[in-house]
Amino acid sequence: MAVTICRMVVIGITALYLFALAYFVIGTYGLFGQAPNPLAGVFLLPLGLPWSLLLTGLPETVRPWALVAAPLLNIAFFTVMCRRTAARVRAGKN
Repeated sequence: MAVTICRMVVIGITALYLFALAYFVIGTYGLFGQAPNPLAGVFLLPLGLPWSLLLTGLPETVRPWALVAAPLLNIAFFTVMCRRTAARVRAGKN
């Protein structure tokens, strides 16, 4: 049961990340007739917490790339934790 919930959380976070990334790209570059929007990355910020809070010290040219990469750290963390939980359940160590 815990493994299934964990997998659903990882899939949900990944789906939210892909939607936020698509919105960021569309809003930043004005694709599909959209006007360029300076707040296009606002949905990436909460997905990348706490790492996105550390971005203020980075140079302005690197900051958008770090904003895009921050949620990937959380996705990787949850994936590792889910695999460890699944291994513990298989071993019977709940």
